[in-house]
Amino acid sequence: MKFKDYYKILQVGDTADLKQIKKAYRKLALKYHPDTSPEPDGDENFKEVAEAYEVLKDTKKRAEYDELRRYGGCSTDGFDAPPGWQSTTSNNQYQGNEHGDFSEFFNSFFADRGQNYEGSQRHSPDLFKGQDLEMELPVFLEETLSGTTKALDYHVPVITNNQRQQIKKSLKVKIPAGVTDGERIRLKGQGALGRQGKLNGDLYLVIRLVPHPLFDLQGSNLILSLPLTPWEAALGIKLEIPTLDGKVKLNIPANSRSGQKLRIKGKGLKSKTGQGDLLALIKIDIPPLTNTETKRLWSELAEADKYNPRADWS
Repeated sequence: MKFKDYYKILQVGDTADLKQIKKAYRKLALKYHPDTSPEPDGDENFKEVAEAYEVLKDTKKRAEYDELRRYGGCSTDGFDAPPGWQSTTSNNQYQGNEHGDFSEFFNSFFADRGQNYEGSQRHSPDLFKGQDLEMELPVFLEETLSGTTKALDYHVPVITNNQRQQIKKSLKVKIPAGVTDGERIRLKGQGALGRQGKLNGDLYLVIRLVPHPLFDLQGSNLILSLPLTPWEAALGIKLEIPTLDGKVKLNIPANSRSGQKLRIKGKGLKSKTGQGDLLALIKIDIPPLTNTETKRLWSELAEADKYNPRADWS
């Protein structure tokens, strides 16, 4: 089995924080997305990037991966886990491939095989029914506003002459507006082929919302960090700010403070109960002292305004 260097795949260092990992994942997901990528190996690269992100975004999985990487990440030969090593995030007793298109390396060490999927082979009384499969489907925040159709390539196991093989399947899947992170979509009969004329298994798509470089999520609301200069916050200003579907004008009132949130109605994500809002979170950004004139003006302001934000300390 070949070792997977997930840090190399995401093009980040092994000390990268979650924000850097999310940013790298979005960049590469955009580059290799099957719907838009001109890259000849875009589909395979896209799956590798999704697999790497699945491990590195999770604190426990990442810690276990780092242990594996220290043990044998530089090996060019077949890779096995350290003696006595056992994952706490997976249950390797179930010999199914719920993560359809993830690599053998991932499925050996990180696949969560303890889940109870409805109708799966592990729990189904009908042993000839096709195996249920599960795979993650990255969806961009912009795509959740009106829904989208995605081309999907994956592999399903088949038994031919008592030999287990993989065959490739291709589908076009309609993703409805308002999907949420972790939501599961069932595609009936699109899993592994049934045996002896029995029903095919099902394919479950787990929605994974791709992190956005500008917006953070808070339920169905979006949070946008809005940097202001001290004079913009003090005097007020009208700005154009980005949303998921274009720019809008926002009036910043005078005497705005750092940490204050300005709400733009209906510019968040769609949900079953309506549409969320966009919250602009004000952050005061102090410019560097680039010249003596700037420093002089700051000194004059300090003399003219005797405001003491620490007055309540005494």
